[in-house]
Amino acid sequence: MEHEHKEENQDDQGYHLFPGRQGGRYRKGSVAESVFTFKHKCQFMLKVAMDTSPYAKLLLDAMKNSGCTVYKDRHFSCEDCDGTVSGGFDAATSQIVLCQNNIHQQSHMNRVVTHELIHAFDHCRAHVDWFNNMKHLACSEIRAANLSGDCSFGNELSRFNFGLKQHHQQCVRDRALRSILAVRKVSREEAKLAVDQVFESCFNDHEPFGRIPHNQNEARFAYRDFQNRDRYNANL
Repeated sequence: MEHEHKEENQDDQGYHLFPGRQGGRYRKGSVAESVFTFKHKCQFMLKVAMDTSPYAKLLLDAMKNSGCTVYKDRHFSCEDCDGTVSGGFDAATSQIVLCQNNIHQQSHMNRVVTHELIHAFDHCRAHVDWFNNMKHLACSEIRAANLSGDCSFGNELSRFNFGLKQHHQQCVRDRALRSILAVRKVSREEAKLAVDQVFESCFNDHEPFGRIPHNQNEARFAYRDFQNRDRYNANL
């Protein structure tokens, strides 16, 4: 996932984590399709995230402005996934997969939607070569970890990771590395090299937020600034 589909390298791309997908296409009538209660709850939490999360609302507006309008029914799919993942971006279908069996809280849904929308934004904006260029993948994973709230103090506190001076940057590195290793059959050294090579430029690329939104409050400020910038540009 989070890459172009290549038939011969299906396992290398992380599709094994998403059993409801074969070759990047959602299998209608699969087990995931029939689990109504999980699916219904997932779709409800998705709607709440899109309507109320300042992170998600900013990204949805930014994608619309970039000519990549996101539609809830077309671009999101609630499915059963492997036990280790919460979501993924399928570049072959431009769909975000939400793991209905692994997302049980609204705050978690908000984070997953935001994380995957950052991948979708990068796909729209930068024409990322997900499959052939590991540095492209690494850059988007760095941005997603940095800007989605994955490494917010509260989330790290709940994981008992805190107290390091450059902690936010280390968290972003670690989570980007883990994401690459989850979807690529590469060595830890290869993945780390890709992260190291692009870290500085991608960590400092805060689009479309204009800053690192460390919490909901900062995301709300970023969204307000984005709307003002949008209105200013519309009046030029």
